[in-house]
Amino acid sequence: MKLYYAPGACSLAAHIALIEAGLSFSTERVDLRAQPHKTETGADYNTINAKGYVPTLALENGELLTEAAVVVQYIADQAPDEGLAPACNTLERYRLQEWLNFISSELHKGFGPFWKPGTPQDQKDATWERLSQRFDWLAPQLADKDYLMGRFSVADAYLFTILRWPEHFKLSLERWPALQAYRARVAARPSVQQALKDEGIG
Repeated sequence: MKLYYAPGACSLAAHIALIEAGLSFSTERVDLRAQPHKTETGADYNTINAKGYVPTLALENGELLTEAAVVVQYIADQAPDEGLAPACNTLERYRLQEWLNFISSELHKGFGPFWKPGTPQDQKDATWERLSQRFDWLAPQLADKDYLMGRFSVADAYLFTILRWPEHFKLSLERWPALQAYRARVAARPSVQQALKDEGIG
């Protein structure tokens, strides 16, 4: 398998999951600032994934998977003994999907205005206020457990990735000590340290 990624983007979740799963894979960096987007080998990334964003996971059979919440579940299912996702058709699996959808729609996409050059400050302020409301709900969910589902799962790889973004935009999580502790706890995992190092952001 090959993971197309941009350093620190949501593709980091898939990178962490691949290492946690112990799967054999390669990576190819994508420059999302270049127009058109280019991979490190000089390929036009839009010819690989016409959506123009990461992650893209190229499978052994030539198929491509996109969308972080889907990619991480696929990875988990390739190594079921690692316990990165509950078994399919169980209530626990739907709980995982519940978390992945929340992270994707309410947090990941919520940061969209921050990534766009030229976003007015008042729009950024309103965006941060909405995200803060989500964090107000999220923090108590982590007050008495190490990980979202009790043990580490691909949802934690995804949430950790998003929780790195406030720092990138010079925003503070001090209001939510539980989220700060959680981010530090996940960051200490060897798989996370390795993924950050591999992407040059460790």
